[in-house]
Amino acid sequence: MHHYCTEFSVSVISMNNDVKGYRQQQAHATRIRIAEAARRLFATRGYSSTSIAAVAAAAGVATRTVYAAFGTKREILSLICERWLEAAGARELAASVVAEADPRMRLRAAAGWLTNLYAAGFDVVEILDAATDEDEQTRELLRAKLAGRNDVMAAMTGSLAGKIPGDPERLGSVFRAFAAPGVYRELVVESGWSTGEFTDLIADALLRTAFPA
Repeated sequence: MHHYCTEFSVSVISMNNDVKGYRQQQAHATRIRIAEAARRLFATRGYSSTSIAAVAAAAGVATRTVYAAFGTKREILSLICERWLEAAGARELAASVVAEADPRMRLRAAAGWLTNLYAAGFDVVEILDAATDEDEQTRELLRAKLAGRNDVMAAMTGSLAGKIPGDPERLGSVFRAFAAPGVYRELVVESGWSTGEFTDLIADALLRTAFPA
């Protein structure tokens, strides 16, 4: 009898864990579905003009489900940003850029990193850019995201200190200037430049700064 009870207890615990795991998977899938629906709406209607109710309708869930999953529209935006960075492989590519031994190749890789980041989700870049008029907490979130990007870019250019004749700080300034969303928008989105052409433009500017004539 004792052996049977022990087996039954183990079975119940296993079943409960399976149920818990399934519910967690469902919750995660729901968050992703909401974030994807919100991303489409934010890009087409604008962040400020999109309500939680509209996001819920687009995702096919109740409004209370969105609030339970995120709490605020700002948290949805944060997940959208995180998924964009993951899709772009931003962190892994940044590490490979810094690991490049040759300074010239490192600069070309850095230019490619920025192009890849924007090409993977420029709609998210524009959503973030448009959300700067929101409340202070949202602006703080956006400042943190921008600071994170700038820190990565600074690591790329700063890693060349002592390895190039040019000034790494000046190099970083040039890199940040090309990272302004308006540059990619004007050249690639509106003027039809290829991503390769955009990368070459940035790389050439970085190389001229790092290795002045």
